Amino acid sequence: MEKAKFPYINRELSWIDFNARVLEEAYEKENPLMERFRFLGISASNLDEFFMVRVAGVRAQVHSKYHHPDASGMTPSQLFPILKDKIHDFMNRQYTCLYRSILPALQKENIAFLTPNEMSREQKRFIKQYFNEVLFPVLTPLAVDTSRPFPLLANKSLNIAVRLGDEKGESCFAVVQVPSILSRFLELPAPVEGGKAFVLLEDIIIDQIAQLFELHEIKACTLFRLTRNSDIDIDEEAEDLLVEMVKSIKKRKRGRPVRVEILQKSDRETRNFLSDMLKIKEDEIYEVPGPIDLTLFSKFANLPDFSHLCFQPIVPVYPPADFVSYPSPFDAIRAKDRLLHHPYESFKCVVDFVRAAADDPDVLAIKQTLYRVSGNSPIVAALIKAAENGKQVTVLVELKARFDEENNIIWAKKLEQAGCHVIYGLTGLKTHCKILLVVRREEDGIRRYVHMGTGNYNDSTAKIYTDVSMFTCKEPYGMDASSLFNVLTGYSRPPEYYKFVVAPHGMRHFFTHMIKQEIQNAQQGLPCGIVVKVNSLVDPKLIALLYKASQAGVPIQLIIRGICCLTPGIPGVSDKITVHSIVGQLLEHSRIFRFENAGNPKVYMGSADWMPRNLDRRVELVFPIEEPDLKQRAFEMLDLMLRDTVNTRVLQEDTTYVPISKRGKTAVDVHEAFAKMAQQEADRLTDEDWSTGFHPRQKPDLDIS
Repeated sequence: MEKAKFPYINRELSWIDFNARVLEEAYEKENPLMERFRFLGISASNLDEFFMVRVAGVRAQVHSKYHHPDASGMTPSQLFPILKDKIHDFMNRQYTCLYRSILPALQKENIAFLTPNEMSREQKRFIKQYFNEVLFPVLTPLAVDTSRPFPLLANKSLNIAVRLGDEKGESCFAVVQVPSILSRFLELPAPVEGGKAFVLLEDIIIDQIAQLFELHEIKACTLFRLTRNSDIDIDEEAEDLLVEMVKSIKKRKRGRPVRVEILQKSDRETRNFLSDMLKIKEDEIYEVPGPIDLTLFSKFANLPDFSHLCFQPIVPVYPPADFVSYPSPFDAIRAKDRLLHHPYESFKCVVDFVRAAADDPDVLAIKQTLYRVSGNSPIVAALIKAAENGKQVTVLVELKARFDEENNIIWAKKLEQAGCHVIYGLTGLKTHCKILLVVRREEDGIRRYVHMGTGNYNDSTAKIYTDVSMFTCKEPYGMDASSLFNVLTGYSRPPEYYKFVVAPHGMRHFFTHMIKQEIQNAQQGLPCGIVVKVNSLVDPKLIALLYKASQAGVPIQLIIRGICCLTPGIPGVSDKITVHSIVGQLLEHSRIFRFENAGNPKVYMGSADWMPRNLDRRVELVFPIEEPDLKQRAFEMLDLMLRDTVNTRVLQEDTTYVPISKRGKTAVDVHEAFAKMAQQEADRLTDEDWSTGFHPRQKPDLDIS
């Protein structure tokens, strides 16, 4: 990729800045304590995935002597040392947050993590008993010598390297894996009345480890954690893609190490032993004060005794107000298009639509794309039931959804066994669009019901991700849906769609045209403007076009949660552009696009971010919102997001992010505001409305999503 001839922030460095915004939420003293723990855990989980994919990719480019600069002008060898420095700084801030901010606050709540040397006699007896009864039967010490090679350690597993003294006084080594099947933290008998105390599993093991090596002297114990390259290559020309995916997932488990986390001041001899065995370089070792693997705090925050130290849960409204006064979802959708805002309006409405279709004798066929689904997916269960009821069920399961491959393989097999037609996607492309088509026989003929959205058909993430979805049975959308599925399942050529905008064949051209039209409107003195909400803005060509639009006088407001490679506010270049990032209680995931269109605004929603992969290497879907009241609702969503003062940070000309100024403004928490609006809509309904709603009927204040 050639260097862009305009300001462009490196993608990897921008991602680090995004994760820093997540970490800032852990520092935020106004957030409930357990939510701060949760944000710290999320920042660690994000960093794990970043190492497994992005850092591994940059390092591979350096090793292969790839010298072409990216759009920011940096070659991999120039980027790598800058990236390492930012990562080290970020990890230091993680532990500073833990020790100087979160743990002192935890202590004020009379909650503590103890090491064995801080415990009372009663507590020491407790952990010894736990070791003998629970841990000892599970642990497997693995000696490393000429007859027993160094074990293949699982990615992200926590291990203890033990240096032992043999009868000659020389060092020998063993490895003990901290069992991931057990909880990482154990509650102890409380030190004082009303308090709580916990100990980490690895501290118990190290305290009692002599029981595993009775014939040797323990010289040193070194806790470490390995992160492997997990970006797998797939031969998409293989005869059986399912079999090929299974092989590739196994290769991932043997991926080259890209990071070893080790405790500070660890035993030097053991450290050298690990370097030799793992074949890692010094700059791949990251020393931390501990505990290693901060993702443990996400689970700690979920303990039921700590619910009073968490956010007030956002309770999804079910069924949404738009559906209550209709006897079935089909009746509601026939009356008009329906827009749902998740999780404020429960995703269960989508689940119940699929269930209704599975049971309805007039439904002939169901077609759906699945990118990421939950471990116990009610959507998949409904599709299986539909097939068992004799419906023609076609499901495209994207096997290449990163880190969900194994889950998707399991569901694909179950769907096939139930009699569904299962497709595994298109060669060379990921199918990322979110669409469901139900074909129903009605009195006036065949009618197609279509559901499209910005998020996955995943009932678990739908409780914490903000997404928007639409139901319609208008014929142009139905015809487009049929055409799209024909492309996905057969050999149909990409058609001219009536309403849909589909990647990779038409989406880049569409967005380019829409931005150019706003430029032309600005030049002609017509109303102009662009508001875009996406998760990431990376595509150099669209960024260049946005700069041109700014220079032409087009006001541009961008709401970008994650990576943003555009720099706003540069005089004469991007001074008409603002960039907001919303990071808060819910994960912002919806993609919404508004174009002023000379005073007749248009708005679109869909699955695509503004990244080259979404526009050029994936099947993505963006669709228009045309009903006047739904358009207005979409505009109000964007307006409210831009008015948020609690969760928003604004990208500056110097590429830093700063909290939005609250001076003279009423505090607006966009997540709380949307939840309140959904609840108010439900509260307006009368008892008569509830009495006619489709089953199952529930009061809106029950969380059943």
